[in-house]
Amino acid sequence: MSVGYELVIVGTSWGGLDALRTMVGALPAEFGLAVIIVQHRHRESGTLLRGFLQDITPLPVTEVEDKMPIEAGAVYVAPPDYHTLVECGSFSLSCDEPVRYSRPSIDVAMLSAADAYTFRAVGVVLTGANADGAAGLRRIVDRGGLAVIQKPSEAESPVMPEAALVSVPSARVFGLLKAARFISSLPVYSPPKDGAA
Repeated sequence: MSVGYELVIVGTSWGGLDALRTMVGALPAEFGLAVIIVQHRHRESGTLLRGFLQDITPLPVTEVEDKMPIEAGAVYVAPPDYHTLVECGSFSLSCDEPVRYSRPSIDVAMLSAADAYTFRAVGVVLTGANADGAAGLRRIVDRGGLAVIQKPSEAESPVMPEAALVSVPSARVFGLLKAARFISSLPVYSPPKDGAA
């Protein structure tokens, strides 16, 4: 099996804007993985999150649209009032019922990313006030991927990282800047030349 990663999927809720400002803002301009942000937010929040993130990172930031291709070195924002599903090389959007009162759901996005990208996916759970993301992070690890959790003692709301840590005790636990540095140090996946995974 080749070593390396293709995408990072970040889930956050209560306190997420400050956490994203620190972590996403610390990613280098040459960052080589796709980044998918799933932030719980109001259905009428529009594109404010995309603009907020674009102001703090040199990486291109785009709000996900149905069938949009996933490209390395770009940041994608799950749109409000839709579940974002990750497929091999692209996204799809769903109007299915909210999960844990949330649409977009972190778990829905992470579960799909784990199934599509297996060992090439990195899941990150940040501050939040419910357990969304715990099951998705578990699936990412079970498929051979990597789990990163914000240090609960440093989270504005520790409920979400604590639930994720119960689900994935083997996860790497960092403060936000250390999490950004760790993710930035990860190798980028290169397909084997013979085409085998």
